[in-house]
Amino acid sequence: MDDKQLLDYLEGFITEERKLRFSEILQERTKFLTVAMEDVYQMHNTSAVIRSCDVFGIQEAHVIENRFGKRLDKNIAMGAQQWVDVHRYGTTSQCIDSLKAKGYRVVATSPHNDSCYLEDFKIQGKTAFLFGTEKEGLSEEALQKSDGFLKIPMLGFTESLNISVSAAIILQHLTTELRKTPFDWRLTEGEKLEKRLDWTKKSIKSIDKILARLQEV
Repeated sequence: MDDKQLLDYLEGFITEERKLRFSEILQERTKFLTVAMEDVYQMHNTSAVIRSCDVFGIQEAHVIENRFGKRLDKNIAMGAQQWVDVHRYGTTSQCIDSLKAKGYRVVATSPHNDSCYLEDFKIQGKTAFLFGTEKEGLSEEALQKSDGFLKIPMLGFTESLNISVSAAIILQHLTTELRKTPFDWRLTEGEKLEKRLDWTKKSIKSIDKILARLQEV
């Protein structure tokens, strides 16, 4: 039984409304833009960024866990980790090298004077936005390995925003801009099939028993 046949079978266990919802959401999903987080300390911040990825249609997120270990709280993410693919890395180099190997331009979010303001930023191709830890920001290694820099304009005394707020602002703005471009930003048909199957499995409480019975046939 191939993936399409398996999906057709498993969809019999979920409602028509849920099947339609999956199709609608996947039509707006993208891997063209992605997010990477470096050593975020507060667990709820990582989880909130994952939630923003889901809200704004970002299918993948990348988490560097070199210093503080796993930083994802499923309660704060409110189930978003089921719908967003989270990739974990032990070092900054592993993450950035992996992203670049997949064709991403890595853009560090930083308040540096030479950073591009958000409203002036132009999407040039596949882009990964790199966010740093709460107080210290991105490491020197991350800044040196990045291909560009981006910042949110600020008019008050405060010089920085919470990472989850920054990510939400940037993703909302740039996913809106992405949909105006001629880039082929949507998931491929194969990727949509893969996610429909994954999400359908996650929607069936007795999925392990069902799959075990199929293997016996």
